[in-house]
Amino acid sequence: MFVTLSICFYLLVMVGADPCLIISEINADNPGLDTTEFVELYHTSGQRASLDGYTLVFYNGKGNVAYKVLDLKDHSTDDRGFFLVGSLDLVPKPAILLPPNTVQNGPDAVVLYRTAATRYVEKMNVTAVGLVDAVVYMTRRSGGAEFLAEVLTPGEPAFVEDEAAHEADESIERCLLSDDQWGFRVSLPSPGQRNNCTPPAAPLTSPFINELKLGSGQVDGSVELTDASAAGPVVLVVWDGKTDKVSVSMDVDTSRNGLNFMTVNKKYMKGDESGAVAIYSGRAADFPVGSPLRQTQPLDAFVFAGPGNKPSSNLTETLIPGRLPFQLSTSLREGGFHLSRCGVATWARDPGTFWEAPQTPGLPNKCPWPKICPHTILIPGGTDSPPHLPPGSSGDFLINELNTDTPGAAEDGEYIELWHPSGLRASLQGVWILLFSAHNNKPYREISLSGHFTTSKGYFLLGSDRLAPAPSLRLPPNTIQNGPDAVALYRSLSGPPSAVQRGIPTRGLLDAVVYRQRGSDMEAQELSKALTPGQLPLLEDPDVLPGDEALSRCGGLYPLDLSAFSVAPPTPLRENICPRPPPAPEGVVISEVSSARWSNHSQQAGFVELQGPPLTDLRGLVLSVFDQDAGGTAIALPLRGVIDQDGFYVVGHDDDADQAFPEGTSVPAGGAAVLCYDLFSVCRAGTALTNSSLRDVLVFSENQRLLSSLSTTRGRQVMPSVRSVGIGPVSLSRCSCCEVRSPSSWTSSSPTPHSNNVCPSSAYSSQVDLCLGPLASSWQEQPGDCSGLIQGAKMAEVAAYLEQRCNCGISALYLQGTNISCVSGWLRVQGDIQALSDHQRALIIQTSSADSAARAEACSPPSTGRYTGAASALGLQIGLIVAVLLLLGLGAALSTYLYRRRRPLDYYTMELSEHAEGLSDL
Repeated sequence: MFVTLSICFYLLVMVGADPCLIISEINADNPGLDTTEFVELYHTSGQRASLDGYTLVFYNGKGNVAYKVLDLKDHSTDDRGFFLVGSLDLVPKPAILLPPNTVQNGPDAVVLYRTAATRYVEKMNVTAVGLVDAVVYMTRRSGGAEFLAEVLTPGEPAFVEDEAAHEADESIERCLLSDDQWGFRVSLPSPGQRNNCTPPAAPLTSPFINELKLGSGQVDGSVELTDASAAGPVVLVVWDGKTDKVSVSMDVDTSRNGLNFMTVNKKYMKGDESGAVAIYSGRAADFPVGSPLRQTQPLDAFVFAGPGNKPSSNLTETLIPGRLPFQLSTSLREGGFHLSRCGVATWARDPGTFWEAPQTPGLPNKCPWPKICPHTILIPGGTDSPPHLPPGSSGDFLINELNTDTPGAAEDGEYIELWHPSGLRASLQGVWILLFSAHNNKPYREISLSGHFTTSKGYFLLGSDRLAPAPSLRLPPNTIQNGPDAVALYRSLSGPPSAVQRGIPTRGLLDAVVYRQRGSDMEAQELSKALTPGQLPLLEDPDVLPGDEALSRCGGLYPLDLSAFSVAPPTPLRENICPRPPPAPEGVVISEVSSARWSNHSQQAGFVELQGPPLTDLRGLVLSVFDQDAGGTAIALPLRGVIDQDGFYVVGHDDDADQAFPEGTSVPAGGAAVLCYDLFSVCRAGTALTNSSLRDVLVFSENQRLLSSLSTTRGRQVMPSVRSVGIGPVSLSRCSCCEVRSPSSWTSSSPTPHSNNVCPSSAYSSQVDLCLGPLASSWQEQPGDCSGLIQGAKMAEVAAYLEQRCNCGISALYLQGTNISCVSGWLRVQGDIQALSDHQRALIIQTSSADSAARAEACSPPSTGRYTGAASALGLQIGLIVAVLLLLGLGAALSTYLYRRRRPLDYYTMELSEHAEGLSDL
């Protein structure tokens, strides 16, 4: 198990240059208590080296912030180049000790920086400024390291540590894959020691070449193969590097288990000449001596170049496409050259996995520790972090441009251009290109891109040998057929896609282009059905442009979308030159939506119907269907064709649909349908839908996350009501054209694809007199005539309230013939409510009758009179109380007055009393 390391902003390839410091091994999770965690750094010089200026930062993938920062100033590696940071119980003892359980298990990252312009501190956000090396990792259970990988290792997924790889402890170890390409694998921990980088015991193509000896003219050559007992008949072929003809062919003894050693005459495998060794499925009789090179693909191959004597490009590109021959040194030893497979890459046909090493026939290879630096970077201070992927992008490789037919008979300008949406250098590890022929629906060429990288702008070019600019992977002239054929792009970590799945493989399919010539429209039906269902093959029309032309991606970043391609001038490794896009179609809206999961009726089907001016071209429009359970876009379908003469266009799985949903997808039970004008792939979950791109939206979900992502609030969605249509199928139908994003335009009804919708009609109306409430406080604040409720979303809220009581499919459309009045939160609905059918009218009458009986005393006509009466009663009560108090006060005052009139004051007595008080004071 391994993954390549791709850290790729500003690339500094240091192969054979000065030694460098790398993250060599990480053990983040121990059995039981985490008391032997560690991070191992290694200096590729294999000697003591100062660590001044380096900083080691640990990031938490849950918040993408630093949780530990170690300044390595005043530290150095040991005499063998190793430096350990780890727990106290680790043996050997680390140079920097960490408390137990410090190194988090994932999703996390460990990053090595070197810069004087940036200060790294705990709780800082993840950054690529000053990055030297990085490892992003997670477990199968944790996941969630996508953002860290996007910033620190763009184009490369996080490494998944398999906790079941070993019974005891395991660690993430860096090993050389091929040439200068490093990767990681899970192996037994080896702190302070060389990593366990033994070549895989059973790679994807078995058998394979394990060791070689190129003779010196006096010593025979030899080839050691891995176990071939389960491979059927296998033949070893030695090719002459000058003539491209068979020098030797020998049947391999497949009856033996284990390594298979074969001797080759010294005059056919010489260390001072060029040539090749290959193994094929078949027998020696299939490759007679002197026969020319054929296009049969080998199981494994090794091409070598003698000093000043290179093999032909035809031999190289046929046997090891995209690879370079192994360059032999000028000093031929007496015993010849001994070469061993030491790179841990699981792909075959790559001389870069071989190093000079002692020969060990019948034993494991004895490989030296490499002293070259991996692909690494050094970003000066002040460089920003990389941009995120374009909105709506799938985040994986796309076919960007295709030129299958060039002027002239040589066909030496053919090419296939891939592009990674990050726009940055990215690894093609595990990516395959398959070239299909429509004549037998089988791949005529299957090319592994493992070990390759895109350019710094995300491009990868494979094409003819004489193409300019030079492709990274060269093909013999006239390799790419002119059509009807197909080019398909896959991600397959378990071998060639054709070996993983029979027929036309679709598992791991990233992108595909099916193309044709004039008059061959029907010859690629099987390829189209499997790779680009529901779409016609593209035509690289030679009459569109003078000179050469190509099929260029111009209309978005959706994979498997042939409508995104246009005939345009060839631009290999450059931005495509695209024609002016068509104007946005006007007047097209979503007319009807149905899900197969809304009822159990046998005719319940999933579809989306659009309505618009007849014969309107739909190019540029994308129908996106969101699934509330999937958390994102279930379908993002670029539309093709035109509105029919009746003004309808249906997307579904039925035979009469104008366009089919992708296989395995349909309208979910809860979600949303969104119509966008989308040349730049913005109609996906998590992206802002602007007024310029959005054409219409229907939400049929209560999921708050989905509502937020579509800038919609509760009350702005429409839910299907099966009860409204009785026992038949149900759909959501637009009955008011053509206000977009308006739930008041929609209702539940019977499905009518390609026909006018069934909408509420006065023919099924019924008289109602309903009293509803107490309602929401916001309704209580309305004026007495409730005019605010009869506008916009408020009417929809009234309808939603009624629907909760009726559960019969009532929407705002049904209330157009009613009068509404309200008092203190009580709401009265009087008039005619329309219906779809007698069945629905009966439900409405039943509900209104029950409501009237239950709330007969709540509203008294007119409701405004009740409001006045209530207010008057309250005022009368207050007035009576005040009047009583006034009368009591007047009565008390009058009684006092009359009492004093009947009994006048005795002034003599008052005077004596005053004198008595004065004497007493004396």
